[in-house]
This record gives sequence, structure tokens and C-alpha cells, in this order.
Amino acid sequence: MSKYVVVGAGATGRAVMNQLVALGHTVSVVSRSGAQDLPPGAESVVGDASNAEFLTRVCERADAVFNCANPPYHRWMSDWPPIANALLHAAEVSGATLVTLSNLYAYGQPSGPMRPTDPLKSTLPKSVVRATMWRDALAAHEAGRLRAVEVRASDFIGRGSQSLFERALPALRRGKAAMVISNPDIIHSWTYVDDVARTLVATALDDASTGRVWHALTNEAKTTREVLTDFTRHAGLADPTIRVIPKVVLRTMGVVSPLLRELPKTAYQFESPFIIDDSETRAYFSLTPTPWPEVIAATWQS
Repeated sequence: MSKYVVVGAGATGRAVMNQLVALGHTVSVVSRSGAQDLPPGAESVVGDASNAEFLTRVCERADAVFNCANPPYHRWMSDWPPIANALLHAAEVSGATLVTLSNLYAYGQPSGPMRPTDPLKSTLPKSVVRATMWRDALAAHEAGRLRAVEVRASDFIGRGSQSLFERALPALRRGKAAMVISNPDIIHSWTYVDDVARTLVATALDDASTGRVWHALTNEAKTTREVLTDFTRHAGLADPTIRVIPKVVLRTMGVVSPLLRELPKTAYQFESPFIIDDSETRAYFSLTPTPWPEVIAATWQS
């Protein structure tokens, strides 16, 4: 039995916790407000993940610390650097492997399927923040100060995930039109939350996988229309009516919503194919994504 620390009690943090507990390990879940309804083997630790001294104490004798934190989107610039620095300090002092969950933003607009070795070419400020986090962790790893690994995922699908489908499903259940923010017929990769957790845990359990980036296990890309149709057919409903929110409406909504205000900067992700290549992850860890019908069923029931 080993000890692990998970920073963040959102959908992915809890999925990582559940998988570690199922393997017989003990888990400390760090969050500001405290995680509720934890299974035996997991404990909630209330605190600020940007406080290096606090985080170092929590990580004492831990085998790995998982960065599954999720600062508000509009506060990435201010919130991520102190959290990242605290995690680096805690991992270095405690000897815990730093396992970071990240996204695909730093690659910028792709010209084909995105691979872990692709250059981090985006100049968007939020992308630069995430790229800097990885470069700092990798530099510390290569200097022998700690062990670090990063897992990048595409847009989430699954219970509790902050995704397009979380917003669209209530409308579909009521027989209403699903409102989407862009062309529903552009092919896109959707990563199941439990598969993100499986990839994170796999890297934590394999010291040889550190010092590099892995892409989370992800099913074959589908258009938004295909995914929404998969949901309604699973539920025995008519094929969905899909309406695209006009850009002028999105801009107006952005006046009061920091999240919507940021959408135009990453609109390219839904205006051309956005596909993740997870082939190296599948081959190295001998893992495959959760079967798509199971993903649809679990997400619909959430």
C-alpha cells in the first residue's frame, strides 16, 4: 500500500482517487473547501495548494502528487503560477513524483493529429502559462531535482466534467434543442474522465514513464452532432435538434461571463479538425480507452 496526494476534488481528481483506492492505496485529496463523500482509504485535506509549506507537509512520504487542480478559467494567469511553484517545491522536498494533468492548448492550431512531441507554439497567454508549467517541471526533472510527468487530454466527456455535453444533456432529456457554440459537424476528440484518470495513474505507477508527456487515452474522434446523436439513440429518443449560438450572442453573453468571454481565443478548436493521437500511450501501457457505448451510457446517467 502506498500513499498518494491528489490536488483538486473535481471530476478528474475524484476519478484518480477512486482508482488509487481500488488498487488498495491511501489517498489525501487536497481542496479549499473539503471533499465530501470519500470512500474508505481516502481523506480530505483542506488547504491552499498555492501554499508551498502546506503542500509539502501533505506530500510527506507520498509516492506521487497529482496536479488535478482547476482554477477558474479567467484566473489562470494569476492562479496557476503559485500553484505550479508550490507543487514543484513539494515534489522536490518530499520526493513524490509530480504527475500533472494538462490540456492541448499549448500546441496552438493543429495541422493534423496532435502528438506529445509536437512543439508548444501557441502564443495565447493562457497557453503560455501551461507550457511554462511543463517546461519548469521538465527542467527540474532533467536536473535530477524531482521526477515529473505530464498527461494531456482533449475536451472532457463524462460524469461531472465541465464540457459541452454537460450543458447539452439536460436539454436533450427534456426533448429540447441542444445549443452549441460552433459548427457541430467538425470532427473533434473527446476524452472520457475515467480514461484521463487511468492514464494519470499509469504514469504514476511507472517510474520509467516520467520525464515526458503522454496523451490521455481517447476514443476515436467524432463530431458534436455524432456524439449528441449517440446520446439520444442510447436513450431511445429522436435524433437531436442542434442549434448554434450566434457569435454576436456569445459576445453579448461574454460581457457577464468570463468563461464565454474567452471562447473566441480558442474557437479554432471547433472550426477545424481537432484530434489527439494517443497511440504511444496505448502501446506503452497496453491500455485502450473505455468502449464508447459505455462512455455514452455513463455520461447520460450522470
